[in-house]
Amino acid sequence: MIDAGLAGKVVLITGANNPHGIGAATAKAFAAQGAKVFLHYFRAAQLPSRQEEAASPGAAYYHQQQTRDAAEALESIRELGVQAHAAEADLADSTVVPALFDQAEELLGPVEVLINNAAAWEADTFIPQGQGLRNELVELWTDRPGPFDAGVFDRLFAVDARAPALLMAEFARRHVARGASWGRIVNVSTDGAFSFPSEVSYGASKFALESYTRSAALELGRFGICVNVVSLGPVQTGWITPALEREILPTIPLGRIGEPGEVADVILFLASHQSRWVTGQKIFVGGGHGM
Repeated sequence: MIDAGLAGKVVLITGANNPHGIGAATAKAFAAQGAKVFLHYFRAAQLPSRQEEAASPGAAYYHQQQTRDAAEALESIRELGVQAHAAEADLADSTVVPALFDQAEELLGPVEVLINNAAAWEADTFIPQGQGLRNELVELWTDRPGPFDAGVFDRLFAVDARAPALLMAEFARRHVARGASWGRIVNVSTDGAFSFPSEVSYGASKFALESYTRSAALELGRFGICVNVVSLGPVQTGWITPALEREILPTIPLGRIGEPGEVADVILFLASHQSRWVTGQKIFVGGGHGM
């Protein structure tokens, strides 16, 4: 029997309020191993939408999930008999990071595993408006991309790149201060990070996150901290419409859309005893999408 060595470990997971999302699935996977889980979440503002749009996968449905708190995820974790707590914070505010760790430590103990899953998303492009931009895949689930500007850049990089870097730095500071010798950080990226037409700022922010991951792995290894990143293909967290799924499936060798639990399993592996000789790596979790 494989023992992941995670029983009793304290895990901080960001972006865990979508009950059908990767954060919630990851929390349940760690809880099943006996870990103590602290969930971060941030409720998006309610948007006016037609009821039928918010009832099935797509942009409106996905956004609706982001407006929820973490109550459902917490309940499913506590049913497994482990300690779990949650706190809301806007990661666009750089000052909230120490408070998250303070709360986790007060309730559960020192954080030993950090999962940077929270992300902001907007579609944007360098192509001037009115020049015939078409991205059928984007338009199958949301509006056409808007123009690149400083506002989009600031919003996405604040949450998708700066916040994970600050969280890693705070994790490392506390780890070293208490003389710990074991730690794990797993960051969540996208297979579009290298180049993401029509989502240029989102892709670039994730590319920055991947660079931070490699730098952290090189610098923090001597303190016993392994740092890795998972790069995701299409995973159904509520945003993939049936029409979009039909378009995507031919690009996936395994012939199906991914599920949050399948990503959670890989994240769990990267935090486990079995991955003790793995650091600075990007593992693609996407059924072969885009090979």
